[in-house]
Amino acid sequence: MGQPVMVDSMAIPRIVIFARLPVPGECKTRLIPEYGPEGATKIYRSLLLHTVEQALKSGLPVEIRTTGGCAAEFRKLLGDGPTFVPQGDGDLGAKLARVEHPALVVGSDCPGVIPNLFVAAATALAEREVVIGPASDGGYYLIGFNRDVAFLFDDMEWSTDRVFEETMARLAQAQVAPAVLPELADVDEPEDLADWPEFGP
Repeated sequence: MGQPVMVDSMAIPRIVIFARLPVPGECKTRLIPEYGPEGATKIYRSLLLHTVEQALKSGLPVEIRTTGGCAAEFRKLLGDGPTFVPQGDGDLGAKLARVEHPALVVGSDCPGVIPNLFVAAATALAEREVVIGPASDGGYYLIGFNRDVAFLFDDMEWSTDRVFEETMARLAQAQVAPAVLPELADVDEPEDLADWPEFGP
């Protein structure tokens, strides 16, 4: 566990990690043709464990939004450090809209996340309403907010290379100037592992 982050105690955001239980055939399906169901699951499990470890080291509260398994199964895998909350029904937008602010929402497949990144995001959120981390595939790996931002998630075409661009356009229309973190890469396709061989099966 890291040291507590020195930000306003009334506004310390949770790190909310969206996670699926690592079950063969149900996670990282785009990696299955190359690595098979077991290999893809091993890759995802490594990425998830890494993300949770880095988040806990930041000193911020960590919450896992779960799908594909019960809290007990996730706790057995990830330990008692985080809290566990079901993602609920609906598409990704509906699930994101249910996250209460202040929060830093992150996926579980970005190997470049480190504790200092989460601390920087939390610090930025003390001064800005939104913080966002662009992903190299045109999406984003992190979005943080200290107000209601459901308008960012409604009717969004997810899993395209325009998600970050569209999100920034919606923020501009709402006259919200976000803090922007460094661009990082997600692991979605086999070639994405080229720079991260330690996460391979």
